[in-house]
Parts: sequence; C-alpha cells; structure tokens
Amino acid sequence: MGEIPHPSKYINDRHVAAIRSSAVEAEQLGMLNEAQLTVAYSQKWFRLLVPEVYGGKQISLPDLVRLQEAISWTDGSTGWVVTLCSGAGWFGGFIDPDAAGEIFATENVCLAGSGAVSGTAEIIESGYRLNGTWNYASGAHHATHFTANCAVIRKGTAVLDDDGQPLVLPFVINKKDVILLPTWKYMGMVATGSHSFKLENVQVSANRCFHIDARYSQIEDKLYHYPFLQLAEATLAVNLSGMAVHFVDLCKDIFEEKQHQPKLIATQKALVWQILDQQTQLLNLARTELFTSVDTSWEETTPEHLREVSRASRVLARLARVAVDTLYPYCGLKAAAPDTEINRVWRDLHTAGQHSLLTFLEVPDN
Repeated sequence: MGEIPHPSKYINDRHVAAIRSSAVEAEQLGMLNEAQLTVAYSQKWFRLLVPEVYGGKQISLPDLVRLQEAISWTDGSTGWVVTLCSGAGWFGGFIDPDAAGEIFATENVCLAGSGAVSGTAEIIESGYRLNGTWNYASGAHHATHFTANCAVIRKGTAVLDDDGQPLVLPFVINKKDVILLPTWKYMGMVATGSHSFKLENVQVSANRCFHIDARYSQIEDKLYHYPFLQLAEATLAVNLSGMAVHFVDLCKDIFEEKQHQPKLIATQKALVWQILDQQTQLLNLARTELFTSVDTSWEETTPEHLREVSRASRVLARLARVAVDTLYPYCGLKAAAPDTEINRVWRDLHTAGQHSLLTFLEVPDN
C-alpha cells in the first residue's frame, strides 16, 4: 500500500494561487468571491457529480475524493462549498429527466441545501406545497437552486412509505422561491455562507421530488448506484484532511523560523521537527487508508468494503483534528492571530470538524 501523494498533485498551481489570494476578501464578504467562483465555474466543480447528459463531469468517486482534498487543501471554505454543492449535483442521477434537464441547463448552476427533515410537502392537485426552514445551506449566496428534505403530508396527515414509516422526500426548488436567513455566524468556514433558508407556501410540480435510492436511478452508471452515506463520509473526511495538510505545510515555515530563535535550546528545536514528522506520518497513513478503501469499494461495492470506507473516514477525520491540535501549541501566537493564514486554516478545520457525520469513531449499523 503506497503512500498517497500530497494534495498539490491534483490541482493546478494557478487555481491554488487565485483561490488563496482571495481568501481574506472572501471571509470579509462572508461568501466565495468572484475570483474563487470563476475557478469553480471554469473547472465545472459544481458539476463534478452531475450526469454527463446534463453537462456534468460525472467523475468517479476515487477521482472525486482526491480532487476535493486538493481543493480543501487550497482553501477550506472553497473546498467545503464545492463538496456540498457538487454532492447535491449528484442528485441529478435520480431526478426526473425533464426536471433535471431544466435545472442543469441553468448557467453556473449550483445546488445548495440541507439534509435535515425540517419542512413539509403537502400533496396538492398540481404537485406539492412546501413549507419549512432549513439550516446550513453552504454556498447559499451563489446557489441557483436549493434542495430540501420534506415530510410528505396529505390533508394534514403524514403519508406513509412502503414500510409504514412517515414518507420523506427531497425536493429541488428554484432560488427565486427561497427566502435566505442570515444565520451563519461561526468562527470558521466564514466564506461558505452556510445560511438558513425558508419556504413559505411554495408550489412545485411533482417531478421536483425524487428518491435517493439506486432503484430509482435515472442514469445507468456506477456513480448513481454507490451509496450516498459512504460518498458523503469520504468526501467530508477529505475536506478535513486537506485542511490538516495545509496546516502542516504552514507549520514547516513557522518551525523554520524557530530554528533562529536563541531562546530555544537545541533539544527544543529538534523536538518540534520530531513532532511534525510524527503527525505527518500518522496523517498520511490515515489518508492512504481512506483512499485505498474508497478505491476498493468502487471496484467492488460490498457491505464489508463500504463499512471500511465509513471506518476509514472517521479515523481520518479524527487524526486530522489530532494532528492540528498537537502541532498548534508549537506555532506561537501567530497561530492565534485571526488575520493569519494558519489561524484561518485552524478555524476552518475545527468548524468543519463539528459535522455530526464524522463525530464518532464507531460505525453505526446501516
């Protein structure tokens, strides 16, 4: 099992420079700025998982996780928005072809949304009437459409699915029908603009809902038969590892400066390099295990291989946080200054690391 390359291998240097040079402005704006979005649109990053028939790239999961780690290594907020919005683009494999053709024909299409069931879809003659409020829609400012999970009701009563449980369906809504709520006020991932959104008596046609299930796939391709849970776990995990590698890279510059500080004795100067090397090795081992498990599950999607993706994703997320927190005390006050690059990476990683999907190491039974 060979070690996975540095994320810089998978992204163009010009794109890295354009995105990083804009990161401060993006934080001030509270959203990705024009330069960052120009790169994303030109590379079709929001269409990475959209079916080719609708103008998407429809890339494989092994290629996806490597690229998404590289984008998150470049900038945490950019990587997170690309991950969440391209993930919503994956729904194009399940949406009715007529609706999908209309949605993805939109210039600079980008789907933001929420997986929480915090709204209702009332069955009406023309389709559905949607109401509710959803949180954490990353990329909300520049999204052209939103996705929302709704509990389906008829005349005020819950509709049941084939298993006798309340039926929940995701919907795609045009941005013009969405009310944005400025709720994203956290210490990190500032430029993701992950605000809440509200729907008030929004009527949509029946073909704007879909089932996230391989049995309902509209596109016959391996990508739309791979389980959404492991796809989400793996892509979120590489966001954290990308940011952690960026933090490690910045530590090297700081530790180089420390070698010239007379107040540090020789053993202390050696210690910081020893700790850096140790954490780098542990992080790279976890990265290698995650990429290997994704590659294996892509070739043969068995329950055992999928469970390994879930486990490796959680381990990588944990070790990304551990590596950064172990190195942080040796970086001095520069790492605590909110206007420094290394502090932004620290804030971004610890904010993204709060995602509930990767909080616990234990892999739940499906």
